Amino acid sequence: YDSAPVEYKPYRQKDGALLAVGALCDKLKQTEPYKSELEHMLMQHVFPEFRSPVGHLRAKAAWVAGQYAHINFSDQNNFRQALHSIVSGLRDAELPVRVDSVFALRSFVEACRGLNRNEFVLHADLNEIRPILPQLLDEIFKLMNEVENEDLVFTLETIVDKFGEEMAPYALGLCQNLAAAFWRCMNTAEADDEADDPGALAAVGCLRAISTILESVSRLPHLFVQVEPTLLPIMRRMLTTDGQEVFEEVLEIVSYMTFFSPTISLDMWSLWPLMIEALADWAIDFFPNILVPLDNYISRGTAHFLNCKEPDYQQSLWNMISSIMTDKNLEDNDIEPAPKLIEVLFQNCGGQVDHWVEPYLRITLDRLRRTEKSRLKCLLVQVVRCQDLAIANAVYYNAVLTLSILNKFCVTLEVFNLWFQLLQQVRRSGRRVNFKRSLTGFYREHDKKVCCLGLTSLLALPGEQLDGEALGRVFRATLDLLVAYKDQVAAEAAKEEEAEDDDGMDGFESDDDDDDADGSDKEMGVDAEEGDEADSIRLQKLAA
Repeated sequence: YDSAPVEYKPYRQKDGALLAVGALCDKLKQTEPYKSELEHMLMQHVFPEFRSPVGHLRAKAAWVAGQYAHINFSDQNNFRQALHSIVSGLRDAELPVRVDSVFALRSFVEACRGLNRNEFVLHADLNEIRPILPQLLDEIFKLMNEVENEDLVFTLETIVDKFGEEMAPYALGLCQNLAAAFWRCMNTAEADDEADDPGALAAVGCLRAISTILESVSRLPHLFVQVEPTLLPIMRRMLTTDGQEVFEEVLEIVSYMTFFSPTISLDMWSLWPLMIEALADWAIDFFPNILVPLDNYISRGTAHFLNCKEPDYQQSLWNMISSIMTDKNLEDNDIEPAPKLIEVLFQNCGGQVDHWVEPYLRITLDRLRRTEKSRLKCLLVQVVRCQDLAIANAVYYNAVLTLSILNKFCVTLEVFNLWFQLLQQVRRSGRRVNFKRSLTGFYREHDKKVCCLGLTSLLALPGEQLDGEALGRVFRATLDLLVAYKDQVAAEAAKEEEAEDDDGMDGFESDDDDDDADGSDKEMGVDAEEGDEADSIRLQKLAA
């Protein structure tokens, strides 16, 4: 092939050979003697095809180069040469070359990040790409106007993820281009009406890329004000039945917009009724996702939530929660976010929602009784835990009022017996559940804190409202919880310090992360710790 004249070169055979080399990349990268000869093979047989007069070979060379971007190049200049060839391919006259170059660019951007997860390879840093970043973005968006393919969006998402806050100057333009691409993809998907339509997949990719952009600029709240007008039409349309296929992705965008914006605008508040209506109609499976923005609305826009009457958000919340909590056809795991919202209400609206304490306690107690009798045991503790936290929050919100309501319902003893039983739960073996890890499901810092605050509120009651025996039980439970809380705070601090020590290994990510396994509360919206700093300080002083 190398010695044949240009007009007689067997281009089709070379194309097939490149296809085979690319398809066998996983095997060749792990098997000697091929593994040690890969760089030489690329330099001699693949990279020269970037200059081929035949377009399909230039495209194939870009694809193969992307397959091997993460190998250990002994000469970093070879890596740079390939990267520059890929970038040049973005402006190739042939569309297939431009498309395969964008696909390959994703692998090269990932390889530039530093340590590769599998190979421990250190490649050239992002400075190779940084100077031409605006041009790269322009070429990618030009291509997105010609081709609807989710892999194009994946490349863009990778670039945004790697450059982080450096994308701030381009955030508005990126969101505008992605929004325009999203609408084009949706129109194509609606016209084709096929489940596996590439336009529909690309539309989902556009929304994920927007979320990645919002996350990357999360410490620059002024940018959220700028992008809101661009994203608002998408959120409004896709929070209806028209957006069932992308509902989860849209809710994530709403969560970012309501959490990181300096304030929640009236236009963003107009999305509340759409989510409530969807939840009542068809979106019960998305209740955990809807919980996050609803939490943000209540916790970050408390004054508007309490004072607005058209619409009446307090009544809207009650209608939704009471309907779900009293629905006998819903399983325990379906209604779990409902008591969490009750918790959000009581924690953020101190002294301003006294009239809602009794109604919410009533439906909580009703569901608690039915849950004990009718649900699978594996879900009982989980759901009862949430219900119990709602009661703990009510006690913390107003202990006197809550006790009077529990006495009115004649359930005070029943509720507190259950609460203490959960706190002192034992395994079948007879050994108490590990306080630090579980505490019967109260294993997050947040759960322990809520119970501690509720219990300490009881300690402040006048003696006639809490007899000696009950006072002793409350005191012992409070001490146990404070010890567990103190231990967990210390463990989390040690864990964060260890994570800081491992910053140099940021190319590695655990595949077995569990949102609840470590008791961490660090998630957007729900149970966020930022607004509870005073309570945390108070508990840490008590635990000292």
